Amino acid sequence: MSVLPVGKLRAQLLATFLAKYAPLDERVVVGPKVGEDAAVLDLGDRYLVATTDPVTFVTEDLGWYALVVNANDLAVRGARPRWFLATCLLPEGRATEASAEALFAQLGEACRELSVSLVGGHTEVTHGLDRPIVAGVMLGEVAKDRLVTTGGARPGDALLLTKGVPVEGTSVIARVKEAELRARGFPEAFLARAKGYLHAPGISVVPEALLAVELGPCHAMHDPTEGGIATGLWELAEASGVGLRVEAERIPILPEGKALCGEFGLDPLGTIASGALLLALAPADAARVLHACAREGIDCAFIGQVVPPEEGTALIEHGRVRPLPVFPQDEITKLFA
Repeated sequence: MSVLPVGKLRAQLLATFLAKYAPLDERVVVGPKVGEDAAVLDLGDRYLVATTDPVTFVTEDLGWYALVVNANDLAVRGARPRWFLATCLLPEGRATEASAEALFAQLGEACRELSVSLVGGHTEVTHGLDRPIVAGVMLGEVAKDRLVTTGGARPGDALLLTKGVPVEGTSVIARVKEAELRARGFPEAFLARAKGYLHAPGISVVPEALLAVELGPCHAMHDPTEGGIATGLWELAEASGVGLRVEAERIPILPEGKALCGEFGLDPLGTIASGALLLALAPADAARVLHACAREGIDCAFIGQVVPPEEGTALIEHGRVRPLPVFPQDEITKLFA
């Protein structure tokens, strides 16, 4: 029996597991499915939206990080994040009262920033860990006519991407490999910018997701995380039952991200991409979102279109069509090998 690699389970394997467990409650509108960012439950007059996500790659700003990545999963449903629960696992022999207090201070600051209430969770010192881990659960609500899923893309839709890639990956590389990069001659100003990607351009997609929902019908939104933008595109295509034509030259690769990925032999398309938002909309609605993002100072680019499923999911690069690459593991895991 083969040992599973670090990172998310392969999509095909996870889909096999999930297929055996159909929801027993008829109020489950969206249940567990590869590519879908959050569960949706029918509460009568509105939908309750729920998600869970751990933070395992980083330790700096951990509490803030955990809250934001979970809020993203709700925002791409069109829901406003409201309530957060945090399971905080602290490493035996390393955790102190001061480090635990700092973690909760980060959680509190992020909750205030996003107007979210911390309503529960669990905290313990755990044997066998070499770093703290936070697994969050975020709850929110959305009006029934505002719900967006990953699986709603339609042939003819335009594909938009905000900010660029890899926002999160750039910050992770700069933080995890800071000393090594400094020794290799990377300037302090460069490292500060790269580490600061966490906040600028930022890993939160809540503002642009809620802006897009306000402007008109978004057929699909998705928060690409592990596996990068390529995996996010595959997940959107699979969830929607469509094909995609993605123009490689239109995908914004952020400069510090390009440099750091190149330094360690990582493909930016397969490097953890929180901070970017994928949207599928009718062309006229896409134009409105592009203009609205520009007014708000949020970079947004047209990167391709949705096509019928029989046309497949492909990357157009220098005029040549090839299959969109697949990343069984996030490229960032090479740093931890």
